[in-house]
Amino acid sequence: MMAKPQPAQRPNHRTGPRPLALHMALQTLVWLSSRAALTQLNGGSLPWRPELKAAAESLERELGKRRRNAGPEAFEKAVEGESRRRLAAFADGVRAYRHHAAHRTLADPPVVWSEGTTRLLDYGATAAKGKKGRPLLVVPSLVNRAYVLDLTRERSFVRHLASRGFRPFLVDWDAPGSEERTFTLSDYIAGRLRRALEAAVQMSAGPVGVVGYCMGGNLVLPLAERHPEMIGALALLATPWNFEAMKAANTQMLRAAKPQLETLIDSTGNLPVDVLQSMFAGLDPYLAVRKFQRFAAMDKRSRKARKFVALEDWLNDGIPLVGAVARECLFGWYGENTPARGRWKIEGRPVVPRRVRAPALVVVPEQDYIVPPASARPLAEQIPGAECWSLAAGHIGMATGGRAPEILYDPLARWLTRVMA
Repeated sequence: MMAKPQPAQRPNHRTGPRPLALHMALQTLVWLSSRAALTQLNGGSLPWRPELKAAAESLERELGKRRRNAGPEAFEKAVEGESRRRLAAFADGVRAYRHHAAHRTLADPPVVWSEGTTRLLDYGATAAKGKKGRPLLVVPSLVNRAYVLDLTRERSFVRHLASRGFRPFLVDWDAPGSEERTFTLSDYIAGRLRRALEAAVQMSAGPVGVVGYCMGGNLVLPLAERHPEMIGALALLATPWNFEAMKAANTQMLRAAKPQLETLIDSTGNLPVDVLQSMFAGLDPYLAVRKFQRFAAMDKRSRKARKFVALEDWLNDGIPLVGAVARECLFGWYGENTPARGRWKIEGRPVVPRRVRAPALVVVPEQDYIVPPASARPLAEQIPGAECWSLAAGHIGMATGGRAPEILYDPLARWLTRVMA
């Protein structure tokens, strides 16, 4: 049955950036350490990474000139003042975000299929005059809300594709409920997602194009391999595969934290949102401070500021990962690199990209720090005949940035039109 569109719920208050205590503590410690580092600089023993040696020596010479001109006490005071200014700018940006008047007002399109907490949203209903175009199943990650692909009316991946003559069905996983809390990846992929795909095929009376974003690409890959009769094309956007390409320090930290994470998963039954957010924050500890400092200086009534708030609301509206899936992803994918080693299994069978027969496209954002290019690109080498595009964008900017229609939406629409003709 087709449900009537419902207005998106507005959050009552903002708690982000999550986890706020971590971000505040990290930035405070960073700037407090600046003054402590001066004692090391006095002795000329400040340790620099080898690749930064030349820049560090230049900085040290410049600092030496300024210290001689201003005197040690004035210089230390200036360092402390700058540290306080930066921390205050960060706090001002956070405060402005938390009290901003903008909220999501886009209504969801009709729900044409549901099971448990999972819904299939028919964005073909948003197309002009209600025309039904080429069908697409669009699959996002399990750990973030699906509306990153429908962020605002001006920056919506699925609405743009609908305007180009497609009928996108967006999988909205929502937060896991009582039925999903014992799910494994096999339950999600071979069960829930396969049935969503079958529903889209039935409504379309034929094969559908499948687009997977980030982890969503990993979820659709086994279906493309095992059910070629249902899939007319496969596009994988920023999908990780070779997890050895991730930062070695982060992988080592994950392995070291495995006992504590195991205990947490055992006690809660899932990997909580704030733990996931802390892991993402660890990929670039200075990202939050940079972006909130920029937001503090923005005109809060501008379109740019409203876009910032929309994206930040999505980032802080995360979803916990159920226990069994958290173990498969953290300790299997990241810990043991099971996908690239051929050891990742769904329903007891290895996932083998070379068995995919549908026309395939692998899109690699070159500025992606969440899924580094070296992690995503090997999929193009594994899937027979796959095309590989490199985009001058980041992981999220590829889907929501100002140039997203130009670099992703329209080229992808043209590719899908060509291969699904």
